[in-house]
Amino acid sequence: MVMLKKFQQTQEEWGGSSEVIDHWLETRQSLIVEYCKLAALQPASQKSTLSSLPTPLELQNFCQHLVDYISEGHFKIYDMVMDQWRSTGFEATDDINAAYAKIVLTTDPLLNFTDIYADVSKEDTLNNFEQDLSSVGEILEVRFEVEDHLIQLIADSLAVPPGA
Repeated sequence: MVMLKKFQQTQEEWGGSSEVIDHWLETRQSLIVEYCKLAALQPASQKSTLSSLPTPLELQNFCQHLVDYISEGHFKIYDMVMDQWRSTGFEATDDINAAYAKIVLTTDPLLNFTDIYADVSKEDTLNNFEQDLSSVGEILEVRFEVEDHLIQLIADSLAVPPGA
């Protein structure tokens, strides 16, 4: 799976560089594992069968991981990275602000998924689930790519002393 391969590359490149980034990557890994569990339940054919649908608990677990990842990103990790970065005398560049804005654009579609699927019951038919899960996977890949770009921009800027 492309998402896992890209994660491994990111982990190899940035793992161990800071506690904040390590925590961010651990949280991302947990989300990817939950996503893969749901994706593995999906049939190869276009027609979903009831037996291939996730249980309400499996959906709740994924939705909770998704909300946790988004929340930690917006309210903890991004702020910690930016605070640590500013403490060294740097200010956000236009590129960094643009990357963060792209990340923010992925938030509502992901939260919309959780609004639909976090509280399903066994009786729900989940007619659009396969398509919705696929869309979430695509959005997550975009988000992870932009997050990695943001990490790279910050790391690059920290490599050059202020005023150099």
